Amino acid sequence: MRFHPWALFPTVLYIGFVGWVTLGPQPYDSSTAGLLTRFFDFSQSHASTRWLDFSNVEGLANVAMFVPLGFFLALFLPRRAWLVAAVLCVLASTGIEMFQGAYLPTRVEDVRDIVHNGTGGLIGAVLAAVIRFVVAPRPRSRRLRTV
Repeated sequence: MRFHPWALFPTVLYIGFVGWVTLGPQPYDSSTAGLLTRFFDFSQSHASTRWLDFSNVEGLANVAMFVPLGFFLALFLPRRAWLVAAVLCVLASTGIEMFQGAYLPTRVEDVRDIVHNGTGGLIGAVLAAVIRFVVAPRPRSRRLRTV
């Protein structure tokens, strides 16, 4: 198992960001709520964007939030352990949802969030694995020179 110290800093920073976003009380700002209401009113008034409702946007945001986490974790872990990064994202999401349900009355725990977060973690881990595969140096084959 090879340790990648350069990946530790962004991984820890992003874990802190995810914790701050998911484990704090749900922020309510009337100006943001008004902006979101206008956005959803606009999207619902057009046939091509009618699918863009609060539930879909929230799901896409949950996927997007865990893509960098899966990516950083996969870079932090050894190359062949990229799938472990996705599993860690699912476990982290499960812990977050359990904490929200137990200790944050302004938040709602939802199994769909675990699925969305896990999907984002998997996407990030796959991206890291692909980038590592493409960028990684290839070992040179040792050929015997015949004289």
